[in-house]
Amino acid sequence: MRRVVAKGVVGLARILAGGNVRRVGFTPDDRQRIYFVNHTSHLDFVLVWAALPPRLRTMTRPVAARDYWDKPGLRRYLGVKVFNAVLVERKPTAGSPNAVDVLLDGLGEKHSLIIFPEGTRGDGATIAPFKSGLYRLGKARPDVDLIPSYINNVNRVLPKGEFVPVPMLASVSFGEPMHVGEGEDKNAFLDRARNAILELRQW
Repeated sequence: MRRVVAKGVVGLARILAGGNVRRVGFTPDDRQRIYFVNHTSHLDFVLVWAALPPRLRTMTRPVAARDYWDKPGLRRYLGVKVFNAVLVERKPTAGSPNAVDVLLDGLGEKHSLIIFPEGTRGDGATIAPFKSGLYRLGKARPDVDLIPSYINNVNRVLPKGEFVPVPMLASVSFGEPMHVGEGEDKNAFLDRARNAILELRQW
């Protein structure tokens, strides 16, 4: 049943958002990867997930907000059962687990992740400075490729504050794998990673 629903979600995402896929120095394969993506709507991870080959979707877990996706009903079913999302707290409390530890646990030894290093949704016109999580993940798991990924136009498909998608041509671009350099400063790496996404805008 989950496979049928997943196939339907992929088809719907492509109808609503176009789903054109561009690969710039990127070749899909079975190795573990962290796809880091600009963030403009709740459809973002769905479109990136749908842009991956079927064999990789089952191994790729989007990182999503617990308060949005862990509500009873369809959202929880999609988030937990279909997407196998790693759910994190947007507003952690003193007793909340460390977010990076949650992501590392979700990554494990076989999965890939889809993450949004800006930490919140933007307006689609700009990309905010990255939070430190991507750097910390890259340092903790240097064996995992970090893949810059850029989504164009999704904020126009499902604008912030709206709940009904509007069909609009969108695209997903995957860039060349990168890693945290030996001894590389956190801010230098985060700037380099952000620039890698910005460079995909021209494609």
